[in-house]
Amino acid sequence: MTISGMTGFGRSEGALNGWSWAVEARSVNGRNLEVRFRGPPGFDGLERAARDQAQARFQRGQVTVGVQAKRAEGAGAVRLNLEQLERYLAAGAPYLASGKAGPPSLDGLLALKGVIETEDAVEDPDARAGLEAAMAAAIGTAMEALLTARREEGAALTGVLTGFLERIAELVGQAESLAGEQPAAIKERFARRMAELIGEAAPEERIVQEAAAMAIKADVREELDRLAGHVNAARQLLAGNDGGVGRRFDFLTQEFMREANTLCSKSASAALTSVGLDLKAVIDQFREQVQNVE
Repeated sequence: MTISGMTGFGRSEGALNGWSWAVEARSVNGRNLEVRFRGPPGFDGLERAARDQAQARFQRGQVTVGVQAKRAEGAGAVRLNLEQLERYLAAGAPYLASGKAGPPSLDGLLALKGVIETEDAVEDPDARAGLEAAMAAAIGTAMEALLTARREEGAALTGVLTGFLERIAELVGQAESLAGEQPAAIKERFARRMAELIGEAAPEERIVQEAAAMAIKADVREELDRLAGHVNAARQLLAGNDGGVGRRFDFLTQEFMREANTLCSKSASAALTSVGLDLKAVIDQFREQVQNVE
């Protein structure tokens, strides 16, 4: 399994018993898994199905599922509700008798609410359950298409993140080379500064002692070792079998930046500071792409 992104789209369609429907599932970045559903009235179980399907496949991201369903014209039987019609006629009889209203037309009567009933109102519960199950299966198909799209995005992200990690490793190597030059640079700088202050060269023993103390404070080997360890950890996450590594990448990115900041603060040379700043820039680019990882 490769890493997965959080952006994608999936669609499926279906038809049964005079009904047709289309399902669209799309997702964008999100810190947690959030499922939003829009569906046709009367199919209350579809929202639960959409949430279950999303939770079975995804760990993070805002997932929106929409189901549009319609019935073919003439697909359902029509029934005349005579009882409801008689109620309307009885209610209007006094107005007809007093001359306040004229005789109603047939099309006017048939247009009254409840006089004409479609099969939807009297549909067999077993038929409705089968229809809802077919729509739920279509939701699963759309979710699979969405999952495929998110994995494709993850495959593209893998290449991008690998490139950034290689650049980080390269900069860490440059910093290691420059870090080895820091003690000599610190000693030379201290000796020159002492000569400026006292007007003559300071004793060699004093220079060595003070420069050694400053070199210890400026030692960046621990930071460089940790940066190299973070690079290896990130590579393992990319090569691992767990698709939901976004949060761990978030944590690693914070650790990357912490060590890079410390490296810059301890730097005793312009060259090492420059490498540290380049390192921070690449880590920031890495962080931006990590936000897309599930």
